[in-house]
Amino acid sequence: MTGRVVRFHETGGPEVLRIERLDTPAPGPGEVTVRIAAIGLNRAEAAFRAGRYLEVPRPPARIGCEACGIVEEIGDGVCSVAPGDAVCVLPAFPMNDFGVYADRAVVPAAALIPWPPGLSASYAAALWMAYLTAWGALVDVAAIAPGDIVVITAASSSVGLAAIQTANLIGALPVAVTRDPDKAEALRAAGAALVVVSGEQDVATELRRHFGGRGARLVFDPIAGPGVQALAEALDAGGQMILYGNLSEAAERTPFPFFPAVRLGLALRGYLVFDLIRDPVRLERARSGILFGLNAGSLRPTIARTFDLDDIVEAHRYLESNQQVGKLVVSVTG
Repeated sequence: MTGRVVRFHETGGPEVLRIERLDTPAPGPGEVTVRIAAIGLNRAEAAFRAGRYLEVPRPPARIGCEACGIVEEIGDGVCSVAPGDAVCVLPAFPMNDFGVYADRAVVPAAALIPWPPGLSASYAAALWMAYLTAWGALVDVAAIAPGDIVVITAASSSVGLAAIQTANLIGALPVAVTRDPDKAEALRAAGAALVVVSGEQDVATELRRHFGGRGARLVFDPIAGPGVQALAEALDAGGQMILYGNLSEAAERTPFPFFPAVRLGLALRGYLVFDLIRDPVRLERARSGILFGLNAGSLRPTIARTFDLDDIVEAHRYLESNQQVGKLVVSVTG
């Protein structure tokens, strides 16, 4: 069956994305064809398109790793889903091999989980990448506890907002860090115990002033680069910093904050959500916790804006504009 597929034939800005008419191949062994309802946009995809991702694209490259939709066809050996099932696609595969920016996409059956009942397509597409990333770092890796202070940078992103909600669910105290003072009120409304505007305020100073001299148990940061040094000063003794992205242009030159690390016994580590997704036991624990939070009303994706698939170039431009508070979603079949 012929349908719309987004590909790029060279790396670059949003303008390299093309909507092409291609036949959807039959699913191979262990694979499934999903009729896509909605797509969640992620910074990883913009980095992949630009040639700045961990995975080097092989043009003409498909793109996209998070979506929801309906199973249409299954390949040999697939018994976990059946045609007609409503599913979410997890980011559990290389985009060089599969991509979900399309009307229909073939994906590994192992990348599918049930579409949570009661969620619209937009919310289902916006859920898993953000909340698994936040849950995996804050709960699975750092094991935050009630009363812990958690510093969250790039806090207006979908992952940042998910981390604020997750910290509140656990009973921790989320500190939202943003470069944009116009986003401060939205972050307070999202549940931040404290908002710090970087560039105007020092994170460590503001945090200790607000919390009576206490430092943070965790810094959760997707930026990396030189700012890591100042963030380390916001940590309390025995605290840790988790880096999960490379938004800084100098990310590859991220310094190790030697003196605060030695003085306070700090830990600094990298983290990718794929580590969690590829471990069935950890994934199920995280999925159960997130569903509990959804059912309790404590976790809820924030949709910043919805685009149509035909407007994918504009959607990527907006993704990189940093204007949004929350997740960008692309509607495919409604």
